[in-house]
Amino acid sequence: MPKPAFRIEHRLGVPAPPLAVWDVLADLPGWADWNPLYTRVEGELRIGAPLTLTEAVAGRAPAQLRAVVVDWTPEMQILWRSTEWRGLIQRLHYLEIDKLSDEACIISNGEDWFGRLAPYVGRERRSALRAGLKAMNEALRDRAVAMWRGQAGAPTSGGQ
Repeated sequence: MPKPAFRIEHRLGVPAPPLAVWDVLADLPGWADWNPLYTRVEGELRIGAPLTLTEAVAGRAPAQLRAVVVDWTPEMQILWRSTEWRGLIQRLHYLEIDKLSDEACIISNGEDWFGRLAPYVGRERRSALRAGLKAMNEALRDRAVAMWRGQAGAPTSGGQ
């Protein structure tokens, strides 16, 4: 795979088990209840499966992204790929959970941008997306901690 034009990433510690974070992430339709960046997701976690996401980035109208699940590993990661401008921009989005202990983990949420037009994506868009990743991670942390502590229902069986 070629080197990305740039990467946008946000990492955050979560005082909850990786399984609690995974349970929130694996419930794609449930993202509408907590996720400020991807306010709607349709699809399933299956390699090659299509995803439709509504991306709400500050300063831009909500945009519908059509993506494909590239890879996923229960309790560890989700990767999807989307394209813009007739393939002249490709985005590889990753969500990774790194276990620190039985009751703590780190979430990495980011995108690698590729393609002929990717180097020309402006700072404003990059900054807005970085802020969206941060807001998503904070909301994910809060949701996972609340579920783990029983404030929003018990965690499920570990995803799909």
